[in-house]
Amino acid sequence: MTEMTTNPYAAPRAAVADVYGDDASVQPVKLWSAKGRIGRVRFLAYMLYSYLLCTLAAGVLGGIAGATGMASPTGIAVVTVLALIPYFVFYVLVAIQRTHDMDWSAWMLLLALIPLVGLIWVFKPGTQGRNRFGAPPPPNGVGVIIGAWLLPVIALVGIVIAIALPASR
Repeated sequence: MTEMTTNPYAAPRAAVADVYGDDASVQPVKLWSAKGRIGRVRFLAYMLYSYLLCTLAAGVLGGIAGATGMASPTGIAVVTVLALIPYFVFYVLVAIQRTHDMDWSAWMLLLALIPLVGLIWVFKPGTQGRNRFGAPPPPNGVGVIIGAWLLPVIALVGIVIAIALPASR
């Protein structure tokens, strides 16, 4: 007699294949997409690099505005908005991917509008393995790790300079 006829409550013994259908243990990083996942180190590095690129673009656009005679307050405001629009779009897309890494819906990103709550995206680790948004992100490279460490260093240097400048007068 088989086990099923002797015990109808026994666990099934069938071999079950992976339900995802692919053998990828990690998924590629997509920069300009809201789909996928990125970890917190990559999130910090991408935010630093995109901020530096935005600052450089604003400087170049400001230089062009000054050279063409459009250096009025309105011209500076237009240049600043032109530099900030792609930065803001990139930030939202990367933050959505970071939210997906924590297995949260992208709507949870609205919590980042509350002061200090946005630190969750920096300190909360992502889910281990697959979640409903896909495979985990790839391991971090050297450039990503350097960028993640540079962000707090640059912030700390900025705070020290902001404190030291008024004291030196």
